[in-house]
Amino acid sequence: MPSPVGISVPSPYHLRLIPAAGKSRFTRSGARPGRKGRKRTTRQGKGRWRAPDLVKRDFPAAGINRKWYGDGTEISTGEGKLYLDSVLDMGSRRILGHALGEHHDADLAYGALAMAAAVRGGRTAGVIFHSDQGSEYTAARFRSACGRLGVRQSMGRPGSALDNAVIESWHSTLEWELRSLRKFATRAGARAAIAAWIEDYNHERRHSALGMRSPVDYERSLAGKDAA
Repeated sequence: MPSPVGISVPSPYHLRLIPAAGKSRFTRSGARPGRKGRKRTTRQGKGRWRAPDLVKRDFPAAGINRKWYGDGTEISTGEGKLYLDSVLDMGSRRILGHALGEHHDADLAYGALAMAAAVRGGRTAGVIFHSDQGSEYTAARFRSACGRLGVRQSMGRPGSALDNAVIESWHSTLEWELRSLRKFATRAGARAAIAAWIEDYNHERRHSALGMRSPVDYERSLAGKDAA
């Protein structure tokens, strides 16, 4: 489904686009032997503005909507590069928002943030959004969106992947597992596969930190407790 800024967000249709045999190769997050280093897409923002580091490598969150982590990566296709920006809620490990496009810029980062806010029903006041110091996150467009949503920006040190290790690791897992399936001839094929992978991850990928539940199942269990 196209968004107002011309980027892709997932739809249930995408779930039918990856063969069942491929899904059996999806594995639990973690380091993989022989994994290639992930290509960095960060372009240092110009100017003096930087958000303070509100996380300081204290990655865990006491609950959902406390700490969101954002980052971008690139996927190679036969038609050229496709860029992915993602937003992860550390409280449930759920990917709340993602955006795909041919340009890695503030519009792409905004698209992922807007989707995350929509998934949360606009309940975003006080959320910490932690990222690197890439120009897409220091841009006025993205900063204004955070201000409207009541989201507090946080940034790690320049060039330090460890300061944003949560989402860096998640993107590395996605890239490794997608590469193990196939190479993408077209951007459209990559868009569909990425959207389906994220949907599978949110609904099926179990985490020991969540009591061996998927991110979505874990959030449902929290909702049940609140209703009780």
